[in-house]
Amino acid sequence: MEIASKYNPEEVESKWYNYWMEYGCFISKPDGRKPYTVVIPPPNVTGVLHMGHMLNNTIQDILVRRARMKGFNACWVPGTDHASIATEAKVVGRLAAQGIRKQDLSREEFLKHAWDWTHEHGGIILEQLKRLGASCDWTRTAFTMDESRSESVIKVFIDLYNKGLIYRGIRVVNWDPQALTALSDEEVVYKESNGKLYYLRYFVENEPERYIVVATTRPETIMGDTAVCINPNDERYHWLKGKRVIVPGVGRAVPVIEDEYVDMEFGTGCLKVTPAHDVNDYMLGEKHRLESIDIFLDNGVLNDHGGRYAGMDRFDVRKQIEQDLTDAGLMERVENYTNKVGYSERTDVPIEPKLSMQWFLRMEDLAKPALDAVMGDEIKLHPAKFKNTYRHWMENVKDWCISRQLWWGHRIPAYYLPDGNIVVAENAEDALEQARRTTGNQALTAEDIRQDADSLDTWFSSWLWPMSVFGGVMDSENEELDYYYPTSDLVTAPDILFFWVARMIIAGYEYRGKKPFENVYLTGIVRDAQGRKMSKSLGNSPDPIMLMEKYGADGVRMGLMMAAPAGNDVLFDESLSEQGRNFCNKIWNAFRLVKGWEQSEVATQPEASALAVKWFGYRLDEVKVELDDLFSKYRLSEALTLLYKLFWDDFSSWYLEMVKPAYGQPMDARTYRSTVGFFDQLLRLLHPFMPFITEELWHALEPRLQGETIMLSYLLDPQEIDKDFLRRFDRTCELIAAVRNIRTSKNIPFKEKLVLETAEGHDSTFDAVVIKMAGLECIRPIVEKSAASASFLIGTQEYAIPMGALINVEEEIKKLSEELAYQEKFLASVMKKLGNESFVSKAPEAVIALERKKQSDAEARIATLRESLQQMQSGK
Repeated sequence: MEIASKYNPEEVESKWYNYWMEYGCFISKPDGRKPYTVVIPPPNVTGVLHMGHMLNNTIQDILVRRARMKGFNACWVPGTDHASIATEAKVVGRLAAQGIRKQDLSREEFLKHAWDWTHEHGGIILEQLKRLGASCDWTRTAFTMDESRSESVIKVFIDLYNKGLIYRGIRVVNWDPQALTALSDEEVVYKESNGKLYYLRYFVENEPERYIVVATTRPETIMGDTAVCINPNDERYHWLKGKRVIVPGVGRAVPVIEDEYVDMEFGTGCLKVTPAHDVNDYMLGEKHRLESIDIFLDNGVLNDHGGRYAGMDRFDVRKQIEQDLTDAGLMERVENYTNKVGYSERTDVPIEPKLSMQWFLRMEDLAKPALDAVMGDEIKLHPAKFKNTYRHWMENVKDWCISRQLWWGHRIPAYYLPDGNIVVAENAEDALEQARRTTGNQALTAEDIRQDADSLDTWFSSWLWPMSVFGGVMDSENEELDYYYPTSDLVTAPDILFFWVARMIIAGYEYRGKKPFENVYLTGIVRDAQGRKMSKSLGNSPDPIMLMEKYGADGVRMGLMMAAPAGNDVLFDESLSEQGRNFCNKIWNAFRLVKGWEQSEVATQPEASALAVKWFGYRLDEVKVELDDLFSKYRLSEALTLLYKLFWDDFSSWYLEMVKPAYGQPMDARTYRSTVGFFDQLLRLLHPFMPFITEELWHALEPRLQGETIMLSYLLDPQEIDKDFLRRFDRTCELIAAVRNIRTSKNIPFKEKLVLETAEGHDSTFDAVVIKMAGLECIRPIVEKSAASASFLIGTQEYAIPMGALINVEEEIKKLSEELAYQEKFLASVMKKLGNESFVSKAPEAVIALERKKQSDAEARIATLRESLQQMQSGK
């Protein structure tokens, strides 16, 4: 196979991805091997690739590719989420641009437009993931609203309803006035907002001179007030017991109630109670049997209960009512106030707490097995710091509002009968049959029953994802699910730890009696170099496709992973991708160097090459052991850094230099075969991180059969490692570096052969390597120290290089004198510390030992420097 002089990512990446697809390299089917299963966190069907997706899917691909090469039956299931709120908003927007209003369409007509949008946009992000190198089994691509997934969702709803876990009721919910739907608590994002605190005067009924002051941030809700509450322990307001007060500007009298819920320290200690528009007020209203007055239409406009403000937007009312109450003498004062305001995660508008009839899932009992599983490490979170967040959520879990006032989604399978009763069934035919059976009225027709108009929360489908992607969740004989479930690793973002992760765990224990996954790897947020979250609005997020076009997918993957420790935010800078591209070029050029060497079957293997082969073999196996440990701890960034240093430093800077044949000479066949074998293993280790370039070079390394691929080759297990050999070789590398430093400092070219003299105790095992790498004539014992020698220590071992006429004696004396002065000053500081009784008595033994080693090293260095100076000054 011809290898180009320069690496061209675009050409290589398209070639090999097509090759992998053609030969079905990603496809997984149940067999006798142990499965390694990953399900993709399904991106929104209307989405496009962003940097968060890049990070998340790169991590998944690394884990999946490594598992394949470890011999597992790796199955990575892709798919997309129907994203009810986001997709419906997109479709409504497009229809509006065409002059069509949603309310002018039937549900069926609207859904046709929604499906058209989905088919048009649904495959974009998955195609973009292929550019990244994602090795998903695309034959398994799932969609949360396809037939199979929908069947599971409906059957699970019916099952939970029949168990008494799903109920319908009026509650205060988080209402999105723009999307016109309820939201769960987890879909509300709280932002710090600069608002006002309004102090309103509530006059006491029949006592026109007396009033109390109530503080509120939402004066527009006073039309819904049905009480004022005080703390029974608050002596300031004992006189108010049993009285009624007049709602300012409304003129309606409401009772004063008492409850210890009221914080006596906040505001004035008096609380206006608006049960229809505050969840805590709603609970007070239930307890004290107060009326609930809903003053808002679904779009945030005040209804007829708003009186003169009816038809006005809630925020316009807030401005107007401030002026009106001030003019009426009912406003005590207004203060600037900073508080947390809930916003819809999807539409980014302030939510409105609102009484609404919704469907709920009882969570308390369902959550217990899921809490125990994580706290007991049956399911491991990486990093483990997120266990506390998880525990807090699960111990304070609330019933899940699962209904949404949307058409795009799984329609709730509940049917209303003429008498107001409800039947829950998979379809209208089953519902009618059930209705006839339960009522005894065989005359009922399809026209007599009406299906609930609401759809299910999107998460109600994705919480089944690790099961539903393998077929029917309720199917007791689902062989694929039995084989692939539980899945192995889940890679996701911490911000959906409760939204999705916790709910999948709940569903897994409820429907399979098992955890849905072994491990959860929680990624960080991708931020720019200034620490800002990447977003379209800030314009600080690069286009992933353009990044890959510029630096290659491997370069971008590497750049992301070098800066991506688990659970910590990723400070991404484009220079990281440039570093990744440079590493690709380094690998490419190293390969061309190796393949450019001629080999000879008759040439004898040099001793330096034999030692280098032995050393790198041990070093390679040492790294394999470290990699296994890092992967077990999900420290992927450190794993890549380790491989980067192995290839760049150990292999390219050291090993290839050690075995490189003399100019114009062939390499002995034995060393060449070892070198090619090492390159093969390096490519395999790098493949999960950098799939494209490693596939290209693996095929160029040796002749391969059609259909063969590096991704299905095995990672070789480490052999027994001679740790002492490695330790001694590291000391040898220090020696070589020291000689090279002397060359550099004294401007001695490499062609000028030097003599290295050693004191007794030198390890001569690696002399052949030192001679070659340091450009030496020979290594010999020190017979007599020369005045013009460059002396140095490696540990406590003394070395010297006779300089002869190569150095200026006067300059050398000056350098040695300066070095001696520095060492003497350093030793004095160490001795001062060791002479401090307080330090010696309190410091740990390890710290004392380190200081004593500093002392002995400095003393040895000083002795050598003094001797060298004495010799030079005496002219010996």
